Amino acid sequence: MNDLTTAREALVAEALGEIAQVAERLETVVPAVDASREALMQASATLSDQLTSLEARMTAIAENAKGVAIRHIAQRTDELARSAGEAQVRAMQSAATTLFREELQPVLQRLAGSLQEQRRLARFESWLTHVAAALLASALSWAIAAWMWAR
Repeated sequence: MNDLTTAREALVAEALGEIAQVAERLETVVPAVDASREALMQASATLSDQLTSLEARMTAIAENAKGVAIRHIAQRTDELARSAGEAQVRAMQSAATTLFREELQPVLQRLAGSLQEQRRLARFESWLTHVAAALLASALSWAIAAWMWAR
C-alpha cells in the first residue's frame, strides 16, 4: 500500500507540475490575447472608418449610375417615340395612297367621264337652243309675212 500512496503522490505531484506549467503558459498567453484584442479593436475601428468612406463613395457611385440610367432611358424613350411617330406617318401615307388608289381614283374617273359626257351634251344643247331660236324666229317671220300678205 505504501507503494500505492507514493505512486499516487508521484502522480499528483506530476499533475500539479503540469498544472503549474499550463498556468505559466496561460499567463504568457494572456498578454498575447490582450494584444490581439487591441489589434482587433483597432482593425474594427479602421474598418468602421473605411466602411463609412466606402458607403459615401458607393452612394455617390449609385447616384451617378442612377443619373446615367435615367439619361439613357430618356434618350431611348425619345428615340422610340420618334421612330414610332415616323412609322405612324409612313403607315398613314401608305394607307392614304392605298385609299386614293383603290377607292377614290375609280370614283373620280367615273365622275370625270360623266362630266365629259355632260360637257359634250351641254355643247350639243347650246347648239340645239340656237337652232330652236332660229327656227322660232323663222317661223314667226313667215307667220308675220303670211299675215301681212293675207291682209
